[in-house]
Amino acid sequence: MDESFLDLGEPPQPAKPEAYRVLARKYRPQSFDALIGQDAMVQTLGNAIRRGRLAHAFLLTGVRGVGKTSTARLIAKALNCVGPDGQGGPTISPCGECEPCRAIAEGRHIDVIEMDAASHTGVDDVREIIDASRYAAVSARFKIYIVDEVHMLSKNAFNALLKTLEEPPPHVKFLFATTEVNKVPVTVLSRCQRFDLRRISAEKLATHFAEICRLEAVEAEPEALALIARAAEGSARDGLSILDQAIAHAGLEGGGVRADAVRDMLGLSDRGATRDLFGLLLGGDAKGALAALRRQYDLGVDPQAMLRALLELTHGVTLAKLGTPVDAGQSAEERAAIESWAANLSFAALHRLWQLLLKGHEEVARAALPIEATEMALLRVVYAADLPDPGALVRQIMSGDLRTAPAVAAPSEGAPPAAPTQSAAPASFEAVLALLDTARRVGLAEKLRLTARLVRFEPGTIVLSAAKPIPAELVRDLSEALRDLTGTSWRVSLDDAQGAPTVREAEATARAAELDRVRSTPVVEAVLQAFPDAEITGWELNKRSEA
Repeated sequence: MDESFLDLGEPPQPAKPEAYRVLARKYRPQSFDALIGQDAMVQTLGNAIRRGRLAHAFLLTGVRGVGKTSTARLIAKALNCVGPDGQGGPTISPCGECEPCRAIAEGRHIDVIEMDAASHTGVDDVREIIDASRYAAVSARFKIYIVDEVHMLSKNAFNALLKTLEEPPPHVKFLFATTEVNKVPVTVLSRCQRFDLRRISAEKLATHFAEICRLEAVEAEPEALALIARAAEGSARDGLSILDQAIAHAGLEGGGVRADAVRDMLGLSDRGATRDLFGLLLGGDAKGALAALRRQYDLGVDPQAMLRALLELTHGVTLAKLGTPVDAGQSAEERAAIESWAANLSFAALHRLWQLLLKGHEEVARAALPIEATEMALLRVVYAADLPDPGALVRQIMSGDLRTAPAVAAPSEGAPPAAPTQSAAPASFEAVLALLDTARRVGLAEKLRLTARLVRFEPGTIVLSAAKPIPAELVRDLSEALRDLTGTSWRVSLDDAQGAPTVREAEATARAAELDRVRSTPVVEAVLQAFPDAEITGWELNKRSEA
């Protein structure tokens, strides 16, 4: 019996689902028009291509996710595009249709070689590039080497590349990308045309994410996209990764990407809760502030994230007080609260609040007990809220409404040293030195007189010059001493500015000027003429002679 008619062949196979591509790869820019936030670089490259003034090496630097590698690939396409008809030349608007454009976009072009310097750090890897660069391109106009994270090449590898990088064959272009340009030798930097890719603003990122949600048929609240854009910190790739996660977090129930879900996913504190806590801190309500903190902690909010939210709110209030444009991501309720605080808080109070929160943020970052450290930091803010700012203290002292603490008497022999008495904030650098002398911090005061060159002084802030050597521990010791003596935090920092002369230098200049005045008096002139070898070892000027 012929059973061939029973052979039905292979059963139909289900179609294999297409592998999912994450948003960061799916929406990688394929043209310079799609490259967001880098208009200045695109204009410079466009002008160079149109005028035929192409550098032989480009260095692209910037933070992660701003488009360094994508830009390198776009440059490769721009230089090798031949147009749909195969007759085109280098262009800032590659067609994306010709074989070179498609091959480069798919990463399969034989003349566009991408190398990860993190895994090819040695001189042998660079030697392969040097040897291959001698040969002409196989099918493209230029042979292009894209080296990602170029700062990770070894010192010998950089040295081996120098000669070829300075005088490459005319058919070769080098495109380097790095996040740490300070680690690239100056000899390499000087041979490249450098482009610093900027951080992408939160507003542009939010707009970009909204367009991607439209293309993906995903609904998303504007506030949710604003939260994602802020969390991305200027990186498109980081933002798209977070958006990918937020879409998955939304699930299949509908409703799209919501702001509250994004906060929960990122461990961010609710903005309303942050405003409530901020108000409790300003009102001096210690118990209420700690209870609000604990509620957020029980919901899974990281203590450090809570302090960061308070810092952002303090910064927002300060900007509002300056009259800067309103953040588009703010709700009407949030905007009203910020404007109210901006009207009622002084710049000095905001500065002090910022310093206290920033110090707390640093302490919590390295604390063994983060939530307890956060509570202590907030208590410090609460009890500092009732203190007048240093400027008000100075005005009260000058008007006689407030007396400074009396000088501490020297302890009798065998008696324990008295606890340091907190004084009002000194109003000048000279007052700082006098305060240190009064508190018997003579050694520190003398170091300052010898080495400190003042750049700027404000109550609570001292900026010293680092143009000439200064003891490394001096900044720390001065900040700690002023905090102990005044009861408030002082910010002592260094700046490259020249600064004023040191106290000792100023005294020496004044003494030299005084000696010149002494020499110029008629009596002294007569004595020096009569006794040429005489020296002036000391003098005393009365008011009549000075006049």
